Amino acid sequence: MGVTLAYDIWGDGPHTLLALHGFTGSGASFEHLRPLLGRSVRVVAVDLPGHGRTPLPEKAGRDGFLETVDAVVQLAHELGGHVDLLGYSQGARVALGAAVGAPECFGRLIMESGSPGLHRRQERAERREADAKLVDFIRAKGVDAFVERWEALPLFDGLRRLPEPEQAALRERRKACTAQGLAGALETLGLGVQPDYWPALHRQRLPTLLLTGEQDVKFTNLARRMAAELPVVWRHAFAGVTHAPHLEAPEEYVREVLSFLQTPWYEAPQFEHAILAREATHS
Repeated sequence: MGVTLAYDIWGDGPHTLLALHGFTGSGASFEHLRPLLGRSVRVVAVDLPGHGRTPLPEKAGRDGFLETVDAVVQLAHELGGHVDLLGYSQGARVALGAAVGAPECFGRLIMESGSPGLHRRQERAERREADAKLVDFIRAKGVDAFVERWEALPLFDGLRRLPEPEQAALRERRKACTAQGLAGALETLGLGVQPDYWPALHRQRLPTLLLTGEQDVKFTNLARRMAAELPVVWRHAFAGVTHAPHLEAPEEYVREVLSFLQTPWYEAPQFEHAILAREATHS
């Protein structure tokens, strides 16, 4: 039967945007964008498996990842198809899987701090081993201890510059997760079990926007590499931002998203092999 995704809908704009959050998040992770997006976009904010109200997939490992991708595609069908798709971090990887597997269901793709996967088998094995240790920590120490460890990662340096009320709200959302949910999400949606989508990028014809924080060097470099493979792509790196532009620079983030969604795109044969790259970076 597969997993059924819980979601909330807000906004009344002409574009339907299916939004997939990152690890430790939920559909509520995009709630702060409602005043900025709600008039222009109808947002379908999903709880990914192991987060919020969505249970874990029935299958484990790579099969669980693919089950989640299928659930996103099924939801797009239920919404009438040809919806736009946005994913952050873990959600960006799931979004790419859905876009590669069922491009007919989607209009445009936005990936924020996302990866197409690990290309080498050894890299995937090492990542699964690292995630397994983190799973053991979560199950042994609980969510509060894990969140404290997670928030200390250099990846999230930019979030520590947010006003204290915003940091507290983010911490509260993370601590609302369960140990079982987070551990299971790592086991089924982790980078080590994600399929390698690098070979599929040149066939991914959806107009795609790649968003990163300029100070997140790893993911900005990944975005550059992806932009060289994708046929129809725009890219933007936010100055002074690390891994979570939607939280660290929400106004600028929404401007980029709306500019992308509202720019007319007409598929034409002469563009089939073109790379349309908008480099709005300071590098």
